[in-house]
Amino acid sequence: MTPVPETGPAAAAPGSPDDVLAVRNLGVTVGGRKLVEDVDFTIRAGERVGLIGESGSGKSLTALSVMGLLPEGLRASGSVRLAGVGHDLVGADEARMSRVRGKEIAMVFQEPMTALNPTMRVGRQIAEVLLIHRTRPDRASARAAAVELLAQVGLPDPAAAAQAYPHQFSGGQRQRVVLAIALANDPALLVCDEPTTALDVTVQARVLDLIVRGVQDRRSAMLFITHDLAVVATACERVMVMYGGRLVESGPVREVFTRPRHRYTQGLIGASDLTVVDDRGRLATIPGSVPAAGRFPAGCVFRNRCAQATDVCATRPEWVPTGPDSGYACFHPVPAGSGAPGTGSPTNQEAGRG
Repeated sequence: MTPVPETGPAAAAPGSPDDVLAVRNLGVTVGGRKLVEDVDFTIRAGERVGLIGESGSGKSLTALSVMGLLPEGLRASGSVRLAGVGHDLVGADEARMSRVRGKEIAMVFQEPMTALNPTMRVGRQIAEVLLIHRTRPDRASARAAAVELLAQVGLPDPAAAAQAYPHQFSGGQRQRVVLAIALANDPALLVCDEPTTALDVTVQARVLDLIVRGVQDRRSAMLFITHDLAVVATACERVMVMYGGRLVESGPVREVFTRPRHRYTQGLIGASDLTVVDDRGRLATIPGSVPAAGRFPAGCVFRNRCAQATDVCATRPEWVPTGPDSGYACFHPVPAGSGAPGTGSPTNQEAGRG
């Protein structure tokens, strides 16, 4: 078995000038139950990384841990280090995190109305972020920068838009406002948690393009959480697959989508392909459903849904690590060169139906 990469605070600091985020041995617990466990990855400057998996796999908890925004009662452990920040984000108090959030690291949530103040004009909300972090010297320059940012995210008549309230915009326009706020201080890392899921397909494509161009222009790193494989194929260079609160596979998008090493990844890809049906005309699905958080079976957490599972899967460690940031291969890997059922360009369909 390949040795597990070193974890812990000493290993967590970004290892090269290009490393923006280093996550080591990240765990999330509640009441003694493990919801996320042994999560390790790095993201380099300018790199766009997707994090995929079914609902309940631990994607959002991972993102909220990075942001220091876990709900009350949940506890993060391990280490999260961000380039340019002199302390570990895990365990940092709110005063320290408030200096980091919105400046060094920013987040775009799925529902923009939860991120916007409904009683405040959007231009003022953008200007406030600039003033809090002192990236503009006064209110006049902050207001001017807010109008410029609204223009950058493609809102028509940005000067008028700055004077409007959130309820006066459509869902896609509100998400553009949230993106303008997130990018206002040129963060080193942008975290996106299902930012286009609530939008229709046409608007989704436009907002996705704005997100990608926004991070490219700033050479910001991006962590993009989604269940949509097509979005990852469009927006990301590397993908990480999560199940049972663990990363089970990672690698370049094209490699993972065409030559998956883990049976769970194979199932996700097969379930996203609408061109493949069985002899009764039924689409591919992953049997069963994701167990409740922290209630995964012993051994390989995917074994109760895997057709290739054997008795050994219940007793051996879940996955064999294949190296730092390269994910894991299960004990019954997809045969080399076989690909996944119906692989090709992932469709615009939720991964892992059923």
